[in-house]
Amino acid sequence: MNLIENIIPMKEKELKNFLGNRKSEEIEWDEKTKQTVVKSMLIHIGSPDSELRDNLIYHTFCQLIMENKLEKHFLCEVLETCLSDQFLFKGIGEKDTDSVFTRSFTSLLIALILYQDNRNDFLTEAKVNEIKDKLINYVNLEKDVRGYVKDRGWAHSMAHVADAFDELVKSEKINQSTYPAIMQAIWQKIYQTESVYIHDEDERMIVPLIQMIDNGLEQEVLEGLIINMKNDLHQYRNQIEEESYWFLVANCKNFLKSLLVNMINNPKLSSMQSVVSETLNEIYEI
Repeated sequence: MNLIENIIPMKEKELKNFLGNRKSEEIEWDEKTKQTVVKSMLIHIGSPDSELRDNLIYHTFCQLIMENKLEKHFLCEVLETCLSDQFLFKGIGEKDTDSVFTRSFTSLLIALILYQDNRNDFLTEAKVNEIKDKLINYVNLEKDVRGYVKDRGWAHSMAHVADAFDELVKSEKINQSTYPAIMQAIWQKIYQTESVYIHDEDERMIVPLIQMIDNGLEQEVLEGLIINMKNDLHQYRNQIEEESYWFLVANCKNFLKSLLVNMINNPKLSSMQSVVSETLNEIYEI
């Protein structure tokens, strides 16, 4: 059965009324109801209505998945939909359009499915590695990194995909040899030149980076990226406009400061504090 093709979904207003007028535990989750509601939530996952998208659809997915109300085969079908061009890659490359909400909340739903797989083991190793490849491809292509959008609510694409990467690297089905590629994909998004991250994106992106170190990735991989940051900034200075350059500098400084705070609270990373502090001081001297 294909969720998208075989079930008639609710219209947006109908779904909002259905989810808004009852709690998840009050719904009789028979097979037909699950199929209809889940397909409807997928269809409207990128709704510009933040009440429907964030407070109703996402939170209902959280309840259904975390409370084991969706069978494994059902979650696998949802995942296939998420990984398609119509969801994770819908409108990819666009900026300042509503398509970002579909991409961003799809990655957040992928994070939920990975969370459940890490506890109940229903995805194959090949599928988890496909997710890894798709997430890396997605984050490399994502151009819309807005956080909170006026009259639309949270887009937060970088925070949401960071959550997905965090669940991904917690999976035992991901070989640690792939960690550097994951780290590099996340790291490149620190180098944002069109605006300054102001909605804690840096803190969310740090989480999977530290998780990979905790899992056994050599600290030298992250240290090398940090040490090269000053040289990277020098290269950018001759390539971009003045305002863009200072957006970039601010993002790098904010990231390093957040990273330093995380390291203070993590004994495993204490040896890296001096590297972060020295790099931060070098950037302040630019």
